[in-house]
Amino acid sequence: MSEERLPIQDEIIEKVVKRTNVLVYASTFIVIVAMFNIMAPDTAERFFGETEELMEPEIIPMAEDIPDDLIENGIHMRTGLIVDDGFEQVKVTCLACHSAKLVTQNRADRDGWKKMIRWMQETQNLWDLGPNEDIILDYLAKNYAPVQEGRRANLKDIEWYVLEE
Repeated sequence: MSEERLPIQDEIIEKVVKRTNVLVYASTFIVIVAMFNIMAPDTAERFFGETEELMEPEIIPMAEDIPDDLIENGIHMRTGLIVDDGFEQVKVTCLACHSAKLVTQNRADRDGWKKMIRWMQETQNLWDLGPNEDIILDYLAKNYAPVQEGRRANLKDIEWYVLEE
């Protein structure tokens, strides 16, 4: 008695063969590219002329390496905070627990900042800020308030003309 294959078995075999072919082709391509790079590393130079030397990567200084008194364009370079009235209180108070990025990435009005402070006091063990709270809130509300982005202003005093066909 000979076993006959079912149509579903033929489909499975066909799919396996197709997938195997794809793997063989991909593997062959990778081997050829690798051999090409090993045997002819200067090929790009021959086709495209002299290639530029690799650029040295830009070394970004760590915050600790930036002098604490360095201020550029009104920004304290070590923290990224805006230098303004209340900056020192914010720096000493807020950065004692978290990164300045947590401040600079947020935007809120005075009430919103106050709610964030209350949340930190209730859930994160932030101490009572005492008289510094108003100074900190004034700073945050002034320098990290919501940005009103909307439509551009209407065009005014424009001499319009009709395009001719």
